[in-house]
This record gives sequence, C-alpha cells and structure tokens, in this order.
Amino acid sequence: MTKASLRTRKNYKWIYLFLLPTLIIFLLFYFVPIIQVFFTSFTSWDGFNSPSFNGIDNYTTLFSRSSFHLALRNLFVWSLIAATVHVGFGVLVAFIFYRQPKGWKLTRTLFMVPNVISAAAWAMIYRFIFNNQFGVLNQLIRTVNPDFSINWFYSSPWAFIAITLTWVFYAVIVALVVHGDLMNIPQEINEAAVIDGATPWQLISKIQLPLCKASIGTSIIISISSRITMYEQISLTTAGGPGDDTISLSMMLVSAVMDYRYGFANAIGVIMFVLGIIILLVVNKLMKMNESVY
Repeated sequence: MTKASLRTRKNYKWIYLFLLPTLIIFLLFYFVPIIQVFFTSFTSWDGFNSPSFNGIDNYTTLFSRSSFHLALRNLFVWSLIAATVHVGFGVLVAFIFYRQPKGWKLTRTLFMVPNVISAAAWAMIYRFIFNNQFGVLNQLIRTVNPDFSINWFYSSPWAFIAITLTWVFYAVIVALVVHGDLMNIPQEINEAAVIDGATPWQLISKIQLPLCKASIGTSIIISISSRITMYEQISLTTAGGPGDDTISLSMMLVSAVMDYRYGFANAIGVIMFVLGIIILLVVNKLMKMNESVY
C-alpha cells in the first residue's frame, strides 16, 4: 500500500469523525421518529396511554373514508399543477433573470417578498384579497361586471381554485434553483452553439433546458412535496371546505391529532411519507437526475 493511499485512509477517519454528530442527530431526530411513526400506525394510541396493537384497522378505516379519497384526488390535481404550471412559471422567471433585462434585480427582490412571509400570514392576506364584499379581486371584476358576487373560499368549485391561486405563481425557490443552475453553465457551450448558428430558442430548448434537468427535477420534487404537506393555506382559509372540496392529508392528520387519535394520525403520516418516496423515485427516473449532464 502506497503512502498516498495510507494518507487518504487517515483522512477518511477524520471525515467520519466530523460526520458523526450529524449522523447522531439524524438518527435521534429523523430515523428513530420515522420508525416510531411506522410502528404506532398499527396501534390504537391516544398519546397518553401505552399503544395497543390493532393490526391494520387504522389503514382500513382511512381507506374507507370518502374524505381520504377526496384528499388523494385534490393532491393528484395539485401535484399536476405544481409539476407543470408552478414549476414551469418558476423556470420561465429563472430564464428571464438569466437574460438580465433592465430592472431584473429589483424584480428578483420583489419576487422574493412572498417567500419571506410565513404561510399563515400569506393565507390571511389572501382571505382579504378574495373577500366577496371588499376584496381587491372582486372589486376589480365588478368594474366590468357590477353584479359579480362569489365567496371564493366558501363556495364550490371556487374554493379549490382560490386555494390553488395562493401558491401556484409564487415559485421563488424554483426560480432561484434553476437560475443557479443556468449560471453554472460554461459560457463556452453557449458561445459554441451561437457560432454554429443556433437560434435563441434552440439555445434554450437544446442546450440550457437539458443542462438544467437536475434542478428542474429537484424543483418538481420540492413543489409536489409541499402539496403533500400543505396545511396553513387550507386551515386558515377554507378549513377543508366547503364540504371536503379542499381537504388534504395534512388537514386529516391534524384533525386526528386534535381528537387524540395518534395511531390513526400516524397512519396518515405513513401514507404521506410513502407518497413522498414514490414521487422522489418517479421524478428521479423520469428526469434522469442521476445521469451526468456534462
């Protein structure tokens, strides 16, 4: 064994040593709780007394509920919108920033403002924007149609549309992630394509977009995962209504916790966890994120 390899092995020991605190934190605060969630999802547990094993009763109860089916339907639709409109808008904004038109820095700063406001505060802002009596949106519509009257958050199907509008065009994370990937593309590649006669659209579609597939795939995963865990926007606006039109898995989970049905709540948590893993694997496969782009 050479001296260089021995030195490398010694360096690995230091790397493992520095990784040890992170590994311990991960095991204590992530891995162990995940295992506990999976275990207690097969129990009847009120959070105070010891869990009692009840087999798959929590899951059979969950799958038999119409609200669960509606929550899955809502999640499916929101996921499609997130993966297409939400991410697509963020990618468009990223390409605009990449071209650096006049005033792009100010626009980027203003575009980030909603992201620094908490989801709860943002939901309350939208309650006023969509208010039927004095909301900005309805007032603008009434300038064209004086008889217009819709209680956005309290009538079907407008509640679902209103909830969607609270997040669909606020793709700050997507724009920043993709813009960072665009900035990392070597200028030599763009210059060579231009010399070879590539049009601006060909430069985008044939070179820049394919080279950003990892960041776009990551954005899709983040966006859909946010739909799985979406709670504040729904709780503070429609509370899952009208009926169950805007119900979500996170709303069902919190409701179960408030009713001291922790075993049932953890069963919902397991479903959310599994859906997240499936989305991660599917997007990773479709976007070929493990393949090198250079």
